[in-house]
Amino acid sequence: MNPLLAGIRILDLSRLLPGPFCTQYFAQLGAEVIKIEEPQGEFARGLPEMFTLINRGKRSVVMDLRQPDSVALLKRMVADADVLIESFRPGVMGRLGLAYETLREINPRLVYAALTGYGQTGPYADRAGHDMNYLGYAGVLDQIGAAGGPPVLCNVQIADLAGGALTCAVGVLAAIIGARASGEGSFVDCSMLDGTLALQALAVSSLRANGRAPQRGADMLTGALPNYSLYECADGKHVALGALEPKFFTRFCQLVERPELLQLPPQQQREQLVALFKTRTRDEWEQALGDQDCCACGVFTVAEALDNPQVRARGLWSEVDGKPAFDFPIRYSNAQTRRGTTARLGADTEAVLGPLRGPSVAGSDDLSTHEPRQRADNAGLDQR
Repeated sequence: MNPLLAGIRILDLSRLLPGPFCTQYFAQLGAEVIKIEEPQGEFARGLPEMFTLINRGKRSVVMDLRQPDSVALLKRMVADADVLIESFRPGVMGRLGLAYETLREINPRLVYAALTGYGQTGPYADRAGHDMNYLGYAGVLDQIGAAGGPPVLCNVQIADLAGGALTCAVGVLAAIIGARASGEGSFVDCSMLDGTLALQALAVSSLRANGRAPQRGADMLTGALPNYSLYECADGKHVALGALEPKFFTRFCQLVERPELLQLPPQQQREQLVALFKTRTRDEWEQALGDQDCCACGVFTVAEALDNPQVRARGLWSEVDGKPAFDFPIRYSNAQTRRGTTARLGADTEAVLGPLRGPSVAGSDDLSTHEPRQRADNAGLDQR
């Protein structure tokens, strides 16, 4: 069984988290991902454990795109590539002589994906940003937190990963299919703000129905309902009660021998549930309710989650250097996925670039006459 993306070549100029997370999936699906880094390596190499998680199975090539010969070599690589992904601010690649319009002349089938904070157009296009900024603009931060309290940060980078990396992956895969059908590639303009705003299905549905989004901590799925809430246990740990539908809450009330809860108003339900859950520890509640079809479970740490029997049964991670690393989270009936190791900086430079060296390709431009190096670097680090 061959990997699904076997034969697809991807040039990855992205940095930090969103772009490399996206191309990690492509590598696990069997694509040849060539990670192109500046001579000192990308910033995330200073975070080796994170770098390992999202850069396994990729080849590493060092190029200094300030230099005309490196620009010429990258153009030669483009001639034989299916996809190029970059995460600079808008205009940086053009100043390098590597704009989409230039590269499509070399390879009309090229899928060129630009993953940025705010997209290629609009008044915010050149702004720097990070995950929390995109969440703030998309209205997500305003929705996270307890009723009456301030907004809080989530430890999962929603904008970087869901709004950015995974949205970009969908866009790239669709463009690859289109290029195979038509012979024409495309420019994929993926904004983390755009992708994050598109995740606001429930909040916008409330806006449509009521003329306003729900207040923080007061929506159906954010704390308003006592049967869909978090409760502290006897040991200070917590249980997640997700008995949203009546059948599940009825089942829960039967299991805990409290059928009268069904007849109480919400505030009294919550008061009694608070007292009830403090009568046992988290693990005791997990033992009593976890497999009883009532949508109740313990709230576990990341380490506990990795050791969860369901996670282990699904084989969601394997050890790399004696530490956990995620495998591809989708199973296929007729295709394999890959794991791979993390290449040292520049490990594949000569193998990839050696056969391409020769007379320079017209059109490369020396970045030194345009934007200084620090601005180009910040384009990848700040806005990605």
